Amino acid sequence: MRRNIVILLVAAALIASCDKKDNSFRVTTLAGSGKSGAANGSVMDASFSNPMGIAVDSSGNVYVADSRNDKIRKITRDGMVSTLAGSGKDGAADGKGESASFFFPVAITAGPDGNVYVADTHNSLLRKITPGGVVTTIAGKDAVQTKDLPDSLRRIDNPYGIAVARDGSVYFTNWAKDLVEKMTPEGKITIIAGNNNPGAKDGVGARASFYLPEGIAIDKAGNLYVADCYNNMIRKVSKDGRVTTLAGKPGKKNFGSKDGKGAAASFSHPCGIAVDKKGNVYVADVGNNKVRKITPDGMVTTLAGSGVRGSANGDPKTASFYHPYGVAVDRDGNIFVADYQNNLIRKISL
Repeated sequence: MRRNIVILLVAAALIASCDKKDNSFRVTTLAGSGKSGAANGSVMDASFSNPMGIAVDSSGNVYVADSRNDKIRKITRDGMVSTLAGSGKDGAADGKGESASFFFPVAITAGPDGNVYVADTHNSLLRKITPGGVVTTIAGKDAVQTKDLPDSLRRIDNPYGIAVARDGSVYFTNWAKDLVEKMTPEGKITIIAGNNNPGAKDGVGARASFYLPEGIAIDKAGNLYVADCYNNMIRKVSKDGRVTTLAGKPGKKNFGSKDGKGAAASFSHPCGIAVDKKGNVYVADVGNNKVRKITPDGMVTTLAGSGVRGSANGDPKTASFYHPYGVAVDRDGNIFVADYQNNLIRKISL
């Protein structure tokens, strides 16, 4: 009898150990040699220069806004890095592949239509890239105005975040004007929230305010999440334009790295943001060198990063980043990070 009890206890311990192992995240390097450059090839030999935006499509391909290189890069599931578009020189030319040009693209997203959308930040443009690498300008001062795109020439001032809804609507943060805006598939641009003045007020539409908002993401219900960078807050914008604060608290003294619920948590210049199918929000907390997780009810925890600058892989508690800027999540729950200062693309996976 005693022997059977011992066997059962050992079996239970093994099962618990397996469960614990299966539910433990690990940080690895997905791509990049760590040296600043623009080399294509295998993930170990490829190089990046201050990657900022990152996105993943339904097939598992990863796209990177390689900001300092003025290129959009693609990482396939078989471990090859290539240039999807961009000549490597500052410019705003449309065209295919390396005949197109960008000027410090910061944010990127993979649309449900199979196209990649880019916030071409220093050009103050929104760009679209087809799977074949053809780049067109869909909004901003250099766009070609047509009857189908009536607001395409409207001035956009340094877009730092971009997200695409299932219906093809493009949402973006108008960084310098402290706005969240929407472009419909027909090309009509409207302000969703913000009033052109910096602030941290919750409310509907123009009654709400932001302070240099950067990353933006959209969940399956159509709610928007905004990394309100200089407020050190994460904001939520419902479908009716109501802005609430999901986590963080305004004020210069309220930046930090505290975990906790809602206003009890703190951030240091959060930039990239993503949301998974369960409604969990992931934040690239740049100033803290951490990746944070926020549950739908506002509970903030540190998913990965010791807070010390570095590029160590392994256990999330001891792993390190150096100004992680962009974050994306795939349908399996893997997290991808554009590790800006390390010139690396990192992965946080089960």
